[in-house]
Amino acid sequence: MDISVVLNRCHRLPKFVYGKSYFLGDRIDVEVRPRKGTKPVCAGCNKPGPIYDTMRRPRGFEFIPLWGYMVFLWYMMRRVDCRRCGVTVERVPWADGKNPTCNAYRLFLSRWAKRLSWSEVAEIFGASWGVVYRSVQWVVAYGLAHRTLGKVRAIGIDEIAVWAGHKYLTVVYQIDAGRRRLLWVGRDRTKATIETFFTKFGKARCRALTFVCSDMWQNYLDVIKKYAGRALNILDRYHVVAKLNKAIDEVRAKEARELASKGHKPILKHTRWCFLKRKENRTLNQRRKLREVLQERHLGGMVSRQVVHPCDAIAAGADEAGRQDAALPPCSLAQLVHGEGRDCARRRRGTQQQCQIRHQKSAWLSNV
Repeated sequence: MDISVVLNRCHRLPKFVYGKSYFLGDRIDVEVRPRKGTKPVCAGCNKPGPIYDTMRRPRGFEFIPLWGYMVFLWYMMRRVDCRRCGVTVERVPWADGKNPTCNAYRLFLSRWAKRLSWSEVAEIFGASWGVVYRSVQWVVAYGLAHRTLGKVRAIGIDEIAVWAGHKYLTVVYQIDAGRRRLLWVGRDRTKATIETFFTKFGKARCRALTFVCSDMWQNYLDVIKKYAGRALNILDRYHVVAKLNKAIDEVRAKEARELASKGHKPILKHTRWCFLKRKENRTLNQRRKLREVLQERHLGGMVSRQVVHPCDAIAAGADEAGRQDAALPPCSLAQLVHGEGRDCARRRRGTQQQCQIRHQKSAWLSNV
């Protein structure tokens, strides 16, 4: 099978035909000639016109590689004697202007540049880094010129760190169901930066927004309230959990200061990560420290109030049994730590083993 048959099936050229193809070292050269009876198209006004003259030497255009071989299309360019634009070089459907790379090859490189770095794409397909860069730039310019923003209902605003130091870029994405794309990129993460996006986005589109997702950066919150006040502002879970952990740490530090002012043993010292870490991530020393803090002999003798109010504790298995939630007795505070294993309570008659149940004990904190 001739290579021209493959090219006609995959990349057909209107008003042009593929000619002879032959190997030349590690590449494949394919001749292209105009179809008989067709006139060249002016590059200025896109109107056909008479032929003025033809180049003596063919011009090469790099095409998509086939079977590991580089492919070049060779064509003798013609000039058009246009009544409107004068004498101009004809427009060809496989390339733009004087670019020596075919449009199909530029699209091919830009798609691979989404998955790999530009240097790797250039090395794999035998192109230079500049060719990959210009291909991506050409595709982005085409997308910006032909994109529509009329049906954007949900957007996400965030920043990414770039270069060295605290330097950021503000990025805005469309996150509607079934369609996610990058809308805008701005330098820094100031109010002026994000206001630039909303100004370009337009007042009508801002009023049509339903959801705006962002972090808790105050500059973002202020601008979103100003330009998209009707939309529901959804905060990311990371910063919400970070605020909760900070509140827990502040309560722990306050308790430690109160105990230290009363002259008690600093049992809460160095216990920050004992409370904030997950059970499976705690070290052996942190587990031992947490057991010491939650033992009733320390709680009863040092902490002025209970860690969890009895009314806020949910009895294990209450929902499964179909009965109302029952509060735990005040003496069983050590059972409120999830997954701590066997807990012992100090009583007047001595240390007694707590009864074991299949379900692990859990607690609900109404006010952290």
